[in-house]
Amino acid sequence: VKNKGGKCNDEILRENITSSRQLKHNNAKVAVLGASGGIGQPLSLLLKNSPLVGELSLFDIAHTPGVAADLSHIETRARVTGYMGPDQLNDALKGCDVVVIPAGVPRKPGMTRDDLFNTNATIVATLADACARNCPEAMICIIANPVNSTIPITSEVMKKYGVYNPNRVFGVTTLDIVRANAFVAELKGLDPARVNVPVIGGHAGKTIIPLISQATPKVEFPADQLSALTARIQDAGTEVVKAKAGAGSATLSMAYAGARFTFSILDAMNGKEGVVECAYVRSEETECKYFSTPLLLGKQGIEKNLGLGKLSAFEEKLVAEAIGELKGSIKKGEDFVANMK
Repeated sequence: VKNKGGKCNDEILRENITSSRQLKHNNAKVAVLGASGGIGQPLSLLLKNSPLVGELSLFDIAHTPGVAADLSHIETRARVTGYMGPDQLNDALKGCDVVVIPAGVPRKPGMTRDDLFNTNATIVATLADACARNCPEAMICIIANPVNSTIPITSEVMKKYGVYNPNRVFGVTTLDIVRANAFVAELKGLDPARVNVPVIGGHAGKTIIPLISQATPKVEFPADQLSALTARIQDAGTEVVKAKAGAGSATLSMAYAGARFTFSILDAMNGKEGVVECAYVRSEETECKYFSTPLLLGKQGIEKNLGLGKLSAFEEKLVAEAIGELKGSIKKGEDFVANMK
C-alpha cells in the first residue's frame, strides 16, 4: 500500500523507528530568555513544535507562567517550564545546551538599532552573566539588538568568568539571509526554499552585506536593480517597523529565523554533517574583531569559519564601507562591559 508521498507503509514504519532511535540524542534542553515578548512567544512555539527539543525552559520578567502553561498543552514531546523574575533566572538556565536570547526592547519608528543600546546592553549583560554562572558550556544565540554590540558584550562578560568560548557565542543574523532569500526568489520567480544568499558583515543597516554574487542558484541583476535589492535587504527591518506603525518591529519573521538557526545548531550538535549558517561571531576574517560569515557548524559549535569567499567589486566596496561602523559598535559594546560596576 502506498501513501500520498509514494512510500509504502513498511517504509514509513522503518523511518519512524529510525527517527525514534535518533530522538535519544535529540533531548536538548533549550532556554528562551525573553520568552513572553513579541519574538519570544512565536519562537517558543516553533521550538515546542520540534522533535529536536526535549526540554524548553522559558524565562521572562512577566507572564511566563501563562505562556508556559499554554505551550505545555501542545501534543509534542518537549517538556515546558516557565520561570519568572530575576530570582528564577538561575534555575531557568541550569543544564541548558542552547540559550536563545530575544529579550530586550523593540524599535519604534524613527529609531535605529543603536538607539536600543542603553536599555538592551544592560539586559544582555545581566543575562550573559547568568549564562556564564549556570551553563558556561551552552551555545549562546543572541537576537537582542543591537547585535553588532550585544555579541561583544556577551563575550566580554563570559571572559570575566573565564568561560568564554568563541565557538559557542553567536549573533543571530539569520533574518537577513531569510529576507535575502525571499526577496531574490520574488524578483526571479524562484521557490524561496531553494534559494540561498549568504549575508556577511553585521546586523544593522549598511553593515548587512548580501553576497548576491554567491547566491545559489546563480542569479544576475542589472546594477540599478542590484543596488535597490541590496538596500531593501539592509532596510527590511525598518520596512516592518514602519508598517507596524509604532506597534513594534519584526517579530514573526525573526522568530522563524531564530528557530531556523537554533535547529541548525541542534542538528550539528546531534552529529549532522554539512550544516552551514551565517552568524556574527569572533572572527579573524577581516580587521573587525567580530564579523558574520558562513560557518560550518559541528558538535562543539563553530567547526570552521568558511570566510568571505570570492566577492564582486560591488560587494568589496560594501565591506569596505561597513568596517568603520562595525568597529565603532564593537568598541561601544566592549567599553560598556569595561565600565560596568
